[in-house]
Amino acid sequence: MKILFFPLARIFIGFVFGLLLFRMIHPDCLFIFCSLALSITGLLITYFYGRKHTFPKLLFGHFVISTSILVGVSTAMVHKENSNPKHYTNQINDYEKPRFLDLLITEKLKNTSKNIRYVGIVKGLDAQTSCGKVILNLAKKDSSILPKIGNRIQVNGIIFKNKPPLNPDLFDYGKYLENQEIYAQVYARHIRIVKYESGLWSGFSNFRENIIKNLSRSKITKEELNVLNALILGQQQDISPEILKDYQYAGAVHVLSVSGLHVGFILLFITFLLKPIGNSRRGSLFKLVLILLSLWAFAILTGLSPSIVRSAVMFSFLAIGTHLRRTVNIYHTLLVSMLLILLFKPSFLFDVGFQLSYLALFFILWLQPILAKIWEPENKIIKYFWDIITVSFAAQIGAMPLSIYYFHQFPGLFFVTNLLILPLLGIIMAVGVLAILIACFGAVPYLIAKTIEFLIRLLNNIIHWVASMDNFVFRNISFSKEMLLASYLAVILIILWIKKPKFNRLAIAFLGIVTLQGIFIFQKSDTSNKEELIIFNCRKNTIITERIGKDVTIYSNDSILKGIDNNLLIQSYLVGNFCQIRNKKKLQNLLYFKNQKVLIIDSSCVYTNGINPDVLVITASPKLNIDRLLKTFKPKKVIVDASNYKSYIRLWEASCRKQKIPFHNTNEKGFYKI
Repeated sequence: MKILFFPLARIFIGFVFGLLLFRMIHPDCLFIFCSLALSITGLLITYFYGRKHTFPKLLFGHFVISTSILVGVSTAMVHKENSNPKHYTNQINDYEKPRFLDLLITEKLKNTSKNIRYVGIVKGLDAQTSCGKVILNLAKKDSSILPKIGNRIQVNGIIFKNKPPLNPDLFDYGKYLENQEIYAQVYARHIRIVKYESGLWSGFSNFRENIIKNLSRSKITKEELNVLNALILGQQQDISPEILKDYQYAGAVHVLSVSGLHVGFILLFITFLLKPIGNSRRGSLFKLVLILLSLWAFAILTGLSPSIVRSAVMFSFLAIGTHLRRTVNIYHTLLVSMLLILLFKPSFLFDVGFQLSYLALFFILWLQPILAKIWEPENKIIKYFWDIITVSFAAQIGAMPLSIYYFHQFPGLFFVTNLLILPLLGIIMAVGVLAILIACFGAVPYLIAKTIEFLIRLLNNIIHWVASMDNFVFRNISFSKEMLLASYLAVILIILWIKKPKFNRLAIAFLGIVTLQGIFIFQKSDTSNKEELIIFNCRKNTIITERIGKDVTIYSNDSILKGIDNNLLIQSYLVGNFCQIRNKKKLQNLLYFKNQKVLIIDSSCVYTNGINPDVLVITASPKLNIDRLLKTFKPKKVIVDASNYKSYIRLWEASCRKQKIPFHNTNEKGFYKI
């Protein structure tokens, strides 16, 4: 791969390694900046000395790599907000009592069933200066006043620090928030709006809200309006779960994320409008400035998501290269855009959208020309659809391993979806941008509103039709991090062999495939040797799993057992551990596991004396004399799950503490595993 021999590629790899290194070791700040200063000094000395004297280039190369790694570490360190002594996480000792917060609202999030959610920057905490980002949750039933982006508000509420998931193999939402420098959530019922702070971000956000209001006045039905807001303005918060699921199953969820497709259309649209302006030096510069302003205004208007930032940076370089009349190396542009974005926002490296969009784009640039050469039709219409297929396959091959790793599913009819919707999407973008431009000043005319409504309804119907072919959606695919890395290695080696079919490349590609198979076989073998019993943290219910190798027995009540195929807790556990359900059994009072007796006491309080269990599990809030029970049974450990009343749990915990018996509350400590 020639791209790896670019000097910029090596610098970028070193920089990314530095970002990852910081997360692994958390080095001392003074040590890193002193090392960076020494490395830069060595780099400058070897560079200027090497220009006039014979000097080993290898030493200069070492300094380049070490400097890029240290720049990555220092960048991650500078952007780590909770290292600031004034960060709210460093000012709170007791998270259980209510706090008085002064917040600046910066972003609107998707609502939950009970709360309206925002991202806010902490300006003050209990009358002292503070900083950091939090998620503000306002109870729907009590919220009569709702803030806007840019509002400075005061709120009383309890701050809850991010916690790891309380059940095995679930998505770690707390870690996801920490990657965005959000370390806690605030729950409140009422707020007081103090003032409005005007600024570029708040101005664009409220301008976007006015556009959405004008669109809603244009008699576009709610369902189609929400999709339009996602397609053009990047606002997915109000899309219904059913429509979102259809787009996921059809392999078209990328359409709802404003990205390169949308920014490219904006660039073509602006270039078309500016065509009458001459190509003189001043005219060309004027057009470049207007194009760049338009691209970044659109990016800010749509919320600066990772995919839109990537696209805006790349198309900005493309516009500048066109202005300078220089041939733009697309791989250089790709690397420069990633480097610039990560310098200002290193947390984007861990964003799923950022990773998927760059991988898909890289494979389109690298693999699509190879696929296009398989067949070169002369008919322009056939060639257009063939290009759609090759681009779709190239993007999916690049994104598929990562997509399966994160979401454990794969839409088998993605190429059918793209063939059907991409021609339609171009028309929707054209009419949609026109509707948005008119909505900047007032309500959209009836004819345009109904046209865009019809087009989006047609798009949704096509997506729903493809998604309804349930057999082509492959779900619950077990895929580990080791398999992810091995699969990319195998794919890259196979493509390198296809580009230059030589025996040694074929042998190496075959070795990559064998490596992937070996990892899969090892993990299946490792699974077959494991035995464990898990008590899950399930609100208002009790779920216990007994796993022997790849076979799992579920113990729970009838309602849970009937809907077990749609139960997120169980399915995540099965997928994460390469196992399957062998038996479903109603919850029993006594279980034996690896020479341990597990006694389960539920609301019926039925149990047999003289058992002397190793583990006592209490579920469904039974009314029992806990002190007498502990003296009678003398368990080695007491487990309570989330089906119990919190007031009961506090009493049971106090009794266990008195008798020095270990106590495990799944609602606080998470699942319990034997």
